[in-house]
Order: sequence, then C-alpha cells, then structure tokens
Amino acid sequence: MTSRRLFLTTLMTGLAVSGMALAQPYSGAPLPPPYRPIPERRREDVPPPRPGMLWEPGHWHWMGRDYVWIRGRFVRRRPEYHLWVEGHWERRGPGWAWVPSHWE
Repeated sequence: MTSRRLFLTTLMTGLAVSGMALAQPYSGAPLPPPYRPIPERRREDVPPPRPGMLWEPGHWHWMGRDYVWIRGRFVRRRPEYHLWVEGHWERRGPGWAWVPSHWE
C-alpha cells in the first residue's frame, strides 16, 4: 500500500510540475501568422522628397487574425547614424516576424 501511495504521489507531482511548464506566461517572442503567407507589397505613390527626411515604404502588419496595410511615411534623417535598414519580414522558427525600419 505504501509503495502505491509513493507511486501516486510521484506521478501527481510530475504532472503538476509539467503542467506548470505549460502555463508559463507569453515570452514576447513573435507568434507566427497562422496559415497565411505574407501578401505582396502594395504599390505606393511616393511623394516628392523632403529635405532632411527619408521615405519609409508601407508594409503589411499582422494583427492577430489578418494582415493590415500600414501606409508609408516620411522619417527624419538622423545624422549621427550612418545606415538606414528598411523594415522587412524575417523567418523565425515556424513563422515570420516583422523587423521595423531603423537606424544603425
């Protein structure tokens, strides 16, 4: 009877610990858009250049159930940085993550 109780206690403890691992909070890692490829980039009419500004093209943004188009916009040039990296989709694990435009 004691060995059975020890077995059940060990089993229940193992199940409780494994259940805790599954209930961990969301880590902030990008979730893959389910079952839908990223749509083709839309054609945008780029306005005339503005002094001290750089055009950031529009892009698709995943909103949990579907993609939403974010229109392009002007971004102020940052002379202390030398390289502008345009936003792009990057493969991460089983899904995709949007890497926003940024200065380096």
